[in-house]
Amino acid sequence: MSHSVFLADEAATVAFGQALAKVSKGRGLFTLSGNLGTGKTTLSRGLIQSCGHSGAVKSPTYTLVEPYEIGTQRIYHFDLYRMEDPEELEFIGLRDYLEEDALVLIEWPEKAFGVLPTADIEFKLAIDNRGRVISWGAGTALGEEISASLEASIL
Repeated sequence: MSHSVFLADEAATVAFGQALAKVSKGRGLFTLSGNLGTGKTTLSRGLIQSCGHSGAVKSPTYTLVEPYEIGTQRIYHFDLYRMEDPEELEFIGLRDYLEEDALVLIEWPEKAFGVLPTADIEFKLAIDNRGRVISWGAGTALGEEISASLEASIL
């Protein structure tokens, strides 16, 4: 991970998601790793609501994926925590969700090792005293572009 920032509280985590929404322009494949309670869904909520979704954003732990359509924009929020076998992603049609102009968020990507394509950006969240530290690294040219814009927007 080449970049990191301290997130003092839930509001800072939501604000990070909002900044990511702005610089990503609502597209990209982002993975979110970290133990339970590190803020993956909170970050996703900030990002999804900043893209224009006005309702609740809950973790799709039991459904695996929660789709959001905001005008012409498509957002797919995956939570793979309860997934038993990476092949389950083939059954639900993962490739159909990975459209070029969609925003795809995947919590617990390690559960799908060997099945997921390279993420544009991999985010890792960890508890640090009273807050969280988020670190990230880009895996694609789009990810590099978004990462550079993100770093410039939060510093």
